[in-house]
Amino acid sequence: MPWRPFAKFQSSQKFMRIPMPILEPLSFRFHWDGSIHALLLKRVTNQFASATRLFSPPPPPPPLSAASSRPSSSVVCSFSRFSEMDASGGISLYPSHRTKTIHLVRHAQGFHNVAGEKDANEYLSFDYFDAQLTSLGWKQVANLRKHVQSCGLDKRIELVIVSPLFRTIQTAVGAFGGEGYSDGINVPPLMVSNAGDCNRPAISSLNCPPFLAVELCREHLGVHPCDKRRSIKEYRSLFPAIDFSMIEHDEDKLWRPDTRETNDEVADRGLKFLKWLWTRKEKEIAVVSHSGFLFHSLSAFGNDCRPLVKDEICKHFANCELRSFVLVDRSMVGSESSTTNFPGSLPKGLDLPSDVAAEMQPEKKGVPNEDGA
Repeated sequence: MPWRPFAKFQSSQKFMRIPMPILEPLSFRFHWDGSIHALLLKRVTNQFASATRLFSPPPPPPPLSAASSRPSSSVVCSFSRFSEMDASGGISLYPSHRTKTIHLVRHAQGFHNVAGEKDANEYLSFDYFDAQLTSLGWKQVANLRKHVQSCGLDKRIELVIVSPLFRTIQTAVGAFGGEGYSDGINVPPLMVSNAGDCNRPAISSLNCPPFLAVELCREHLGVHPCDKRRSIKEYRSLFPAIDFSMIEHDEDKLWRPDTRETNDEVADRGLKFLKWLWTRKEKEIAVVSHSGFLFHSLSAFGNDCRPLVKDEICKHFANCELRSFVLVDRSMVGSESSTTNFPGSLPKGLDLPSDVAAEMQPEKKGVPNEDGA
């Protein structure tokens, strides 16, 4: 029987109705078919962001499993015919209430990164079990936090989703958490002081979005001890305000010492994660994850892109890099009413536009027909 560590995510009917997405450049094509695509907004002055569009084809996907392969290049290329539909390229338009913004972040530098760059065999050492951030990593977190605050993301993000490993949790609470924690305030902190002997002060859960730990966005599972998590009980004692309720087992039953996920399996898991993410009610979400997970999840969609855009998508994240996407609901699955649209005509009155009147009554006096009469 194939190894299917995330099979429980397949049981959600709401989740499974969303077709499998593929990736295509925003500037060249606009499609009326499909169910969900995403616009990765280009922020020219933003060192943490890059750009493209993610969308899905009309046919429903086959059942997903952690062991199934990602779409082949032939499947992706089969949708290249859509390019003939919009030869002009250019601008796309879609109702804002059918969109969701996500900000993808790779964790800051961990001790395993330093050791592994010097000798790749160090990734096999239990000395780096669930590796924490280095002092340089904490400086990277501080710089990301300054950026998040300066561009106003801290005021817009409604939820922070984090992979349940020490380095991602430290990055998430450091970048998106509240200011310094005070014992006089009767709320649990996001991180207790000196968590894991990090020599860092406690981080408050006040005036910041909620945090949710999700195993679906973990790094490659298996073999490397740095990617094996601690018990949820231990995490809860160190990060009291983080919600770990979506994690099924206290101990890490997904990591195996002799079996490591393939890149295709990670890419498939990334598709599952994006589909699940769409079912969330929040409109703007930050996700703090890992290099391999982010790289292979995005690379799964790069085959149908222009080379320049594909290069932007299909490259590894730097430590503490942030890139921003917009998910768009084309199928009306989980659609919500707009909070900003206004119906007009309140109170009701005569409001026939002149151009409509001309079409309805082209021969009427004072309204010229198409020949100018």
